[in-house]
Amino acid sequence: MKIQQLGVKIGKLTSGEKNCITDVAGVKVGHVTLDYPLNEKGDVACTGVTAILPHGGNLFREKVTAASYVLNGFGKTTGLVQVDELGVLESPIMLTNTFSVPAVTQGTLQYVLAQNEEIGLTTGTVNIVVGECNDSHLNSIRHCSVTPAHAIGAIENATTELVTEGAVGAGKGMICFGYKGGIGSASRIVEAENLRYTVGCLVLSNFGTTEEFMKERYHVNTEAQNSTIAPTDGSIIIVLATDAPLSNRQLKRVIKRCGIGLGRTGSHFSNGSGDIVIGFSTAHQIPHQSEAMLETRVQLRDDQPMMNLLFTAAAEATEEAILNSLTQAETTIGRQGHCVKRYPFDF
Repeated sequence: MKIQQLGVKIGKLTSGEKNCITDVAGVKVGHVTLDYPLNEKGDVACTGVTAILPHGGNLFREKVTAASYVLNGFGKTTGLVQVDELGVLESPIMLTNTFSVPAVTQGTLQYVLAQNEEIGLTTGTVNIVVGECNDSHLNSIRHCSVTPAHAIGAIENATTELVTEGAVGAGKGMICFGYKGGIGSASRIVEAENLRYTVGCLVLSNFGTTEEFMKERYHVNTEAQNSTIAPTDGSIIIVLATDAPLSNRQLKRVIKRCGIGLGRTGSHFSNGSGDIVIGFSTAHQIPHQSEAMLETRVQLRDDQPMMNLLFTAAAEATEEAILNSLTQAETTIGRQGHCVKRYPFDF
């Protein structure tokens, strides 16, 4: 169950109908989950891939406004330099484990090339965006079990339906606050005057010790034993989507506030933690090619109340998405029999 279904209300804003990132119209999410033994030595594939698509069309030909923000840069991503330089996203956002970034990049590239025969011939190249967290406590990461085909499968599985959360896709082997984490999602609705927008968040949570978790804040089981699992400082990838008409500069301002939601749960952005936010707006689709020299678009003014509401929504949706990654995850056994239990929520 989601944290709201357990009686915990995060913030003041209203959630969307599904309370996940696909409440932003057109956004699609897909997973491929790997969970099987690799040999008799105790090695296990306990990992996967998650794909987030801003819309169901051709992302290369119809780009969306995008931005990224690095809270702490101990991570191995692809594509973010160009996202920030040009302010657009032209591929699915892909999530996986650390050592699978090359394979997922390759698979996503193959998918986009198959859609667009002109890439590399009559037009330029394509910028693939991939984020990662280290799942090596549960996953035999050195075996590099994820293949390019798994990345393609996650894209092709993507749907606008309710997002499957917990120990699925890229979240299969992830650990949050010493307990089972992974994929979590939430959304918020913001309204001002005659305007109404949706903010959706999806996280890949893999950070924190049990001692850091602000459990008293959420009235959850404060007697839960501290987990001794702390293989690394951990990481989190946060993906924020909105249909609000924002420039890439404004979008970066909004996604910075995701760090507030992360901090409220107990994180202090550890030294070895890759805490990275990627955001996009579906309000405009920017054609890859156009004969027009000028383009016109509508965007919010910075000094209007709606901007502060979007800041609030980003913080609230991120905080709740992290909690949902905990409530939705199940106890998981991985390599060498390592067991990571679900958090013992007790209400």
